Amino acid sequence: MMRGLLLGGAALVGLAAPAGAETLREALAKAYASNPTLTGQRAALRATDESVPIARASGLPGVNATGQITDNVLQANNNFLNPERNGQGSLNLSVPLYQGGAVRNSVRAAETRVDAGRATLRGTEANTFTNVVAAYMNVIRDEAITGLNQQNVRVLEVNLRASRDRFQVGDLTRTDVAQSEARLALARAQLQQAEAQLISSRENYIQVVGSPPVALEEPPVLPNLPTSPTNAVSEALGKNPNLIAARRQADATRYDIGAAKAGRLPRVSAVTGANYFNYLGSLPNSSISPNSGTSASAGLQLTLPLFQGGRPGAQVRQAEAQRSQALELATATERAVISQTRSAYAVWQSSQQVIASSETAVNANKLSLEGVRAENSVGTRTILDILNAEQELLNSQVTLVTARRDAYVAGFALLAAMGDAEARDLGLDGGALYDPTVNYKRVRNRINDFASDGEPAPVATTTAQTPPQTATVTKPLDPLLDTPVDRSPALTTGASSPNRQ
Repeated sequence: MMRGLLLGGAALVGLAAPAGAETLREALAKAYASNPTLTGQRAALRATDESVPIARASGLPGVNATGQITDNVLQANNNFLNPERNGQGSLNLSVPLYQGGAVRNSVRAAETRVDAGRATLRGTEANTFTNVVAAYMNVIRDEAITGLNQQNVRVLEVNLRASRDRFQVGDLTRTDVAQSEARLALARAQLQQAEAQLISSRENYIQVVGSPPVALEEPPVLPNLPTSPTNAVSEALGKNPNLIAARRQADATRYDIGAAKAGRLPRVSAVTGANYFNYLGSLPNSSISPNSGTSASAGLQLTLPLFQGGRPGAQVRQAEAQRSQALELATATERAVISQTRSAYAVWQSSQQVIASSETAVNANKLSLEGVRAENSVGTRTILDILNAEQELLNSQVTLVTARRDAYVAGFALLAAMGDAEARDLGLDGGALYDPTVNYKRVRNRINDFASDGEPAPVATTTAQTPPQTATVTKPLDPLLDTPVDRSPALTTGASSPNRQ
């Protein structure tokens, strides 16, 4: 369901988007392809995949060859059959028949950890996408706030010039001018803070997405949000990838205990070998011993541990303690998931209410500003009243923009906690999704000792060549704020008024 709505929402946005505009879906696709945290976690999963063939190798036949050449530099005088040189070679095959369950449990533990690694990769995807959404919405929020403050400064600059002109002709007092100067100074300080925050948000966007933000469009509506925190937690407990990973890690430790217990059980192997010796012509031809020869052997080998200094017992206790730790970590992860889900739901609900209140406040403050300006034109309101009304409108608009950002980020974080914000849920463009099972199937049964994938190359893109971000804002804003504060006509021409500066 999310896939369809994200695709549809993004498409609708794209219809009205200017050339070069970027949608949330495009930003997510870029991060999916090149975010180093995500690509690094994929590499970590590939490393985890290799633990299965490593564990299987302990149960497969082993073949080794040895060779040796000896030169006896000092010989006994009474031993005429002692050769001066001796060459030996052997080829041995060992086939494990029974190892107390060590191989079976090690393979199962490795396979379980592969499952946990896949869930961890899913969790990394969800966390990365949540960071992308937050960075995306932060840029949109800070562009709006910066634009509002830039507009406010421009209006106050015009107002200050008008106030000084009217002061010159005697229509206003020094107090009116001082109030305009103070409000302009405060607005400039707020603008500097907003611009710095915008630059920071844009740089953070580059860090997460890999490229600078370009004309970000409003995101589509989030689908399938829960109706209550209870429903959200119920779904999160069954689908949250981080919780699934923690539980699978705990499951793997059960097999670790079995593998540790196998260390004190007997082991049986079938062994066979071939040997070759050659005295390299160092024996006289008349010797009764041949200069070379071969031999072969085959049989069963039984290893029965009797005493190992307490090592197997310590390894079993260690595995049991690690399982206890894994179980506690699973409980801790469960608590964290419950807390994150409920918190995200609360923030999302609260932000929705703030949005509704802020929209009411913005509309009311717009009417108030128009009324104060009209009353000022007939002399019943002062310049300070207009400045205060404009500041209240600005504050309410900033609150509205912030609440919209908070609601969207909290809603997406809620979906991520519920396990519904991964690549397979979002319908991303840019090629096929990464399939973690492909590498696992490729390596699981490989037994080539000389296999290699070659020297790795970086997958994530570097951002060293991206230009430093600025606080430039080009989006049009509220025309109501783009008018002078004081629009009342001058009461005198000022042609004969004295200079009061």
